[in-house]
Amino acid sequence: MRLLHTSDWHIGRTFHGHSTDEHLATVLAAIADAVRTHGIDAVVVAGDVFDSSTPKADAFTMLNRALAAIREAGAQVLLTSGNHDGPARLGHMADFAAFGGVHLRTRLQDLATPVTLADAHGDVLLYGIPYIHPEFLRAAFADFTGATHQDALAFAMGLIRDDAAERGGADGPARFVVASHCFASGVSDTTEESGRAEERDISRGGLNIVGTDTFDGPDYVALGHIHSHATLAPRIRYSGAPLRFSFGEISGTKGAWIVDLGLPGTEPEVEWLDLPAPRAAVRLTGTLEELLAPGAHPDAEDAWVDVVLTDDQLPRDAMRALQTRYPHAVTLTHRPATRHDHGEATYAERVEGRSDLEIVDEFLGYVRNGAALSEDEKALVADALGALEAKEATR
Repeated sequence: MRLLHTSDWHIGRTFHGHSTDEHLATVLAAIADAVRTHGIDAVVVAGDVFDSSTPKADAFTMLNRALAAIREAGAQVLLTSGNHDGPARLGHMADFAAFGGVHLRTRLQDLATPVTLADAHGDVLLYGIPYIHPEFLRAAFADFTGATHQDALAFAMGLIRDDAAERGGADGPARFVVASHCFASGVSDTTEESGRAEERDISRGGLNIVGTDTFDGPDYVALGHIHSHATLAPRIRYSGAPLRFSFGEISGTKGAWIVDLGLPGTEPEVEWLDLPAPRAAVRLTGTLEELLAPGAHPDAEDAWVDVVLTDDQLPRDAMRALQTRYPHAVTLTHRPATRHDHGEATYAERVEGRSDLEIVDEFLGYVRNGAALSEDEKALVADALGALEAKEATR
């Protein structure tokens, strides 16, 4: 049995306000091509199919086209809802879609209802765990009393293990695969590449962390939520998002896992599949003059660009000037190479004995990184201060 593990399509998401639809469509078409080229039996999408719980009509159109292409290429599809998805909207045609080989798992009542496939070694059960809010699970199952995401997934996995064992018969549990959208322990949340900083928090107080031992039992666990691929164990992996959605995802390749399930009880064979990157994302640091110099950074001219300008003063219309060279420059940070330093003196010590004009001059010099007032500016400030003094004197 050969599976393709992907997740976090985030259909409808923008890149700093710019549509990613065209790029994502290219990547999803490449997934369908991979199904055909590599003989994939089933594609598993581990949550966050959409970027919003109320996706626009265009988002459904893109999803339908992608699923039709995957099915035409020959694979069944299992999709689960993530924390971004609206489960009811994503799964509203689930029963109908199943007749066409597209299996949606968005309802808690279906936790232990697998998609059953078969190969030369017997059945393979595919279980999809939609993102679980513990309070919703308590409402659906009277015997669940937990309060954390860990509690909820442990309960769901118990139901799944029991169902897989029952379906396995005398020869033991059937081979089974679980897709889940969560933040599992063992994934760094401090590195830029994790992409976690770009994700919406799915709980409070760190209660969303799930131990990897929660997923004991399955032959493979397809995880979603983290936007960079990661291996927590040979059979427990994140595929990451197939497209860069932020500058926090600059490093690393984008793709999916090809998973070959063999004989029962054996480790799966897993291979990374690179997917196309329609537009790179880069960070450029330097002065405006350096970044606009002839021949500078040619590889960034068609990339999403995050600019860090190191000029002592922010040049006027800097972004407009940058976009003449880098049309897809979308963010700009001013981080001067040198900073005006007042030392250890307190504010009271710095202003003692100074006139109002001198204090304003120093303040504006500080916020402008050392640039003093011009004579014309000093005259304007002096006139304003004089008008305030005159007004105060008449009260």
